[in-house]
Amino acid sequence: MAAGRPLRYRLADLELTEPLPALRLGPGEQGLGLLLRVGGRPADFLLREAAAGTGWDGRALEALISPERAIALRTAELRDRLAPPARPRPVDLTVAVCTHGRPDSLALCLRSLLALRGGEHAFELLVVDNAPPDAGTRELVAGLPEVGYAVEPRPGLDFARNRALAEARGAWVAFLDDDVEADRGSWLAGLEEALAENPDAGALTGLVLPAELETEAQIVFERRGGFRRGFAKLRYEGQAQPGNPLYPVGAGMFGAGCNMAVRREAALAMGGFDEALDTGPPLPGGGDLDIFYRTLRAGLPLVYEPRMLVRHRHRRDLAGLRRQYRTWGDGLIAFLAKTYVADPSQRAKVRAMIGWWTAYELREVTRGIAGRGWGSPDLAAAELAGGLAGLASGTYGRSVRRVRAIRERHG
Repeated sequence: MAAGRPLRYRLADLELTEPLPALRLGPGEQGLGLLLRVGGRPADFLLREAAAGTGWDGRALEALISPERAIALRTAELRDRLAPPARPRPVDLTVAVCTHGRPDSLALCLRSLLALRGGEHAFELLVVDNAPPDAGTRELVAGLPEVGYAVEPRPGLDFARNRALAEARGAWVAFLDDDVEADRGSWLAGLEEALAENPDAGALTGLVLPAELETEAQIVFERRGGFRRGFAKLRYEGQAQPGNPLYPVGAGMFGAGCNMAVRREAALAMGGFDEALDTGPPLPGGGDLDIFYRTLRAGLPLVYEPRMLVRHRHRRDLAGLRRQYRTWGDGLIAFLAKTYVADPSQRAKVRAMIGWWTAYELREVTRGIAGRGWGSPDLAAAELAGGLAGLASGTYGRSVRRVRAIRERHG
């Protein structure tokens, strides 16, 4: 697979309550990706372009990230004064990693999770090997006695997620994709803190930042927003949200499925994940949107906690990035098509969501053509094309029939 043109950003963590370090770009590096922390908590993420070889001492680096540094420090000060975070406490937790034929990537993910275990943080760690193409994943986990292993022979991410729900012993099940790494100083503490503050929550999502910015495709993706949903704690609940007529149908705002957790009992009571979504081609998406939406419609709060940080290894080539955007469009429309039929009371919102989304993507294409966006217009065009193709062809209905055949084949 061809990578994008040589374009690399250096990633760095900056703790704003301590003296800032000196940084220098190495050969081939054309910018910085800077995670700002205050007291270990993620506070902002900045992208800064610069020529290879450029260097900053602590004072110059402080100037480079101003005013974001001042805002982050002031925000943390006000938070601690007005709404100090709850003390994290251990959670009855299973962390599930669903995977398909990527043992090298999985090994990095598991290593990051194993580093979090110890003492009172004795969560269960489970790998679900989905329709394994070979023995690579089983052999990897066999060498890790602390990690549980289950096979889900039916192909499809939501088959694997439901297998995890069935096998898990924890009251909460966190799902991490096999291409992410949990932040050692933040992810578990963030999850525990979120549940200490929101004991009635039905689902959690967390912050997703890049694990590397080594290619044009990865940098373009972050420039277009990546998986980020901001650095403020958010709690969603109820059937309406002031100022947002699309709530909760616009489920993409709630977070990303590569870093989420669900209350096991509640997820099972809702029927688990919809196995007709996230099936791989022709419909490799939508399952996270659907579980977020159904959690809120069931009357359970959904919480976004930025301290619950993972780092994701983005697509390295532009062709792969275009495919990702296309599947996002298709997955969104499939979720909306399902919701239109399954939840008639929300049909007006579904129609409005399709109209808003189509207009938004058309604006992004136009901005790209005019040179006002980051990256070429074909990324927004790919997402739009995926959604419109799914709308025209009834992708969700075809996927339901396909999944029915998979169930019959596997018994």
